[in-house]
Amino acid sequence: MPVNLSANAISAINGGDVNSKPLVQVLDIKLIGSTQERYRLLLSDSVETQHAMLATQLNDRVKSGRVRKGSVIQLIEYICSTVQNRKIIVVLNMETIIPDCDVIGNPIGLSELDFVPQKQAPAMNSRSLPSINNNVGAQNSARTSFTHGKTSSFQNQSSNTQSFRPTIQPPYQPPPNYKNHGAIMRNEAPARIIPIAALNPYQGRWAIKARVTAKGDLRRYNNARGDGKVFSFDLLDSDGGEIRVTCFNAVVDRFYDTIEVGKVYVISKGSLKPAQKNFNHLKNEWEIFLETTSSVDLCPDEDSSIPRQQFSFRPISEIENAESNSILDVIGVVVTVNPSVPILRKNGMETQRRILNFKDQSGRSVELTLWGDFCNREGQQLQEMVENGISPILAVKAGKVNDFSGKSISTISATQLFTNPDFPEANTLRDWFDRGGKDTASHSISRELTPGSSKNEIRKSLAQIKEEGLGRSDKPDWITVKATISFIKTDTFCYTACPLMIGDRQCNKKVTKSGNSRWLCDRCNQEFEECDYRYLLQVQVQDHTGLTWVTAFQETGEEILGCSAKEMYMIKYEAQDDLRFVEIIRNCLFTEFLLKLKIKEEMYGDEQKVKITVVKAEKVNYSDESRFLFDMISKFHLR
Repeated sequence: MPVNLSANAISAINGGDVNSKPLVQVLDIKLIGSTQERYRLLLSDSVETQHAMLATQLNDRVKSGRVRKGSVIQLIEYICSTVQNRKIIVVLNMETIIPDCDVIGNPIGLSELDFVPQKQAPAMNSRSLPSINNNVGAQNSARTSFTHGKTSSFQNQSSNTQSFRPTIQPPYQPPPNYKNHGAIMRNEAPARIIPIAALNPYQGRWAIKARVTAKGDLRRYNNARGDGKVFSFDLLDSDGGEIRVTCFNAVVDRFYDTIEVGKVYVISKGSLKPAQKNFNHLKNEWEIFLETTSSVDLCPDEDSSIPRQQFSFRPISEIENAESNSILDVIGVVVTVNPSVPILRKNGMETQRRILNFKDQSGRSVELTLWGDFCNREGQQLQEMVENGISPILAVKAGKVNDFSGKSISTISATQLFTNPDFPEANTLRDWFDRGGKDTASHSISRELTPGSSKNEIRKSLAQIKEEGLGRSDKPDWITVKATISFIKTDTFCYTACPLMIGDRQCNKKVTKSGNSRWLCDRCNQEFEECDYRYLLQVQVQDHTGLTWVTAFQETGEEILGCSAKEMYMIKYEAQDDLRFVEIIRNCLFTEFLLKLKIKEEMYGDEQKVKITVVKAEKVNYSDESRFLFDMISKFHLR
């Protein structure tokens, strides 16, 4: 069955027609670009050919073989751009009509000449090709006749040579001089608005109309070039295209206060550079950098065709196999929210951290860590809702995947949280939860945690400490065990400590009595009338797998014994009330605790020994522990 391509489609597109949706044939495909994969096509309408660039979101069409040499395709969305005085078609959307077909018609430029730069390619058309071939054939024939037929052959050759005259180059003329001829008129017409997906570095003039979906904080930096400042914001247009815009220094002063999340702007006269995927999670290979000549104009009329946000939700079960540090969107029902706790960063700055758990219909739950301002804004609101018996729906835009001992999600600067949003995915999730999902057991894809504990507390048994060689690596291991206290050494349960405050911290170095009954600190080189008392408990703990010795210092000693080291010292040595002292110790024995342990190998003399330190001790809350065990049972059931 013959196939008819769209007549004169190439000429129409070059003339500005981008609405006809023509049928064309792919004559050639080439992969270009070293860092960003892009495909260049040679398209034909059976008469003419034209180079085209495939939008990166269509690369899979070529990789899967749906588009190949010979394919007949229909151009659905496309634009025509001028690059170095040559026009090129940018294909944004297309459909494959016939996967494979012989070359249709006799298009110009079917040979390899189409891939030679214009300066080297001779100007020719389909009419000139036969005459050139005939003349070359005549010359070859004349040479053969000359060898055998002498004079008559030479005359034939001369006659043929005269019919094929070389083109005479015109004499050199200097370029025109426009000096004193008046100003040259510029094209001041506004650039045509194009979809974000059509942006590419080959365009000279462009404009996009899009809504700001996220705005980053103003950040300051210092490098070899000096000090500077930068901020970014994300855009979404009516076709679903997204791109990040970045501003530096003086451009920040122009646009930082202008840009508002949710507003629609027309933006033009920026430069496009490859997106830095380490910091940019949007599905676009380019990023816009605004310059001093750039234009950002607020649209007074609210464009309802542009959505306020675009999500690409992943079920929690898929996050289990997601790559670490990948950025994704997720939605779920919040079931637990932990209190916010202060955390000291490596740079010495303090921030807040809050951990919550949420689940979805996939039978999985995941841990979400909120950092910084998220803890006090959305985090506090979520905690109050859960404490009041409300299980809110939470949508997370741009959460970061972590894979330390299981998969979890954390907020970054670009993250956005939406509580009880009004869109179909949230409504479906709410309906599932209310119809029985709240009673459905979910397996956590995060680490096996103690309820209410922090992220690095992995539940282990005492026997696993030795079996798995915990604490023998460069970094300490942090685990949580449920164990019973079976014995406490009472002869050296505390020590005398230096009370001097150094900055916001106490010295706590051991002090000794000097000759004048004052306490001397060797570190501070000072004497004090009174000293402090700090716990140094040696505690034996056991569970169903074995027993071990652990050390509990001041705060954890108080959590175990229920009173301060100074009180215990006064009872034992000042009041000499042995009965009360023994009673306090006895009340702690054979009591179950959830102990967070730090395990690290340290050098004692010439021998390496594993030291186990209690960093947190809580009496077992059997309601929370039962919930934890139910989750563990459901986990093994799902395997």
